[in-house]
Amino acid sequence: MNIPFLDNWRKQHAATPTGSWSDPEGVAQLLSECELLRARAQRAGVVLRDDSPRSLEALDQLLPRWRDDPEELPWLANDAGLFLGTVIVRSVPGAYWAPGPDGRPVVVMASGREVDVVATGHEWADTGAPELFQAYAEAAES
Repeated sequence: MNIPFLDNWRKQHAATPTGSWSDPEGVAQLLSECELLRARAQRAGVVLRDDSPRSLEALDQLLPRWRDDPEELPWLANDAGLFLGTVIVRSVPGAYWAPGPDGRPVVVMASGREVDVVATGHEWADTGAPELFQAYAEAAES
């Protein structure tokens, strides 16, 4: 899915020859915003303050009312994937954001494995599986 605000940002913060973005802190801050997901969670009584694996478990318990809104679903799915990536980057040593082959953000683990968190967010938002916490646990093992 195209994330319009990232297109302009990508042009300003081009990838380095090693495949990571030149401003990793700025990338992490931008990708952690996830405003729609945070608002939806807060309306359901879940506050995603600490961006921890515990937050992913709480999200997995939400009723998927976003599936009733075909316009909201893809945006919430992107946010879910970016939030998953944020939790991984903040809690798994050596994990960092990088542009994937198509320019979409991926999380690179210390092992070099790339995790397409946006695709995982779409799967979770569409079907509920894999659960976000499960996806986190699998990524953390690598």
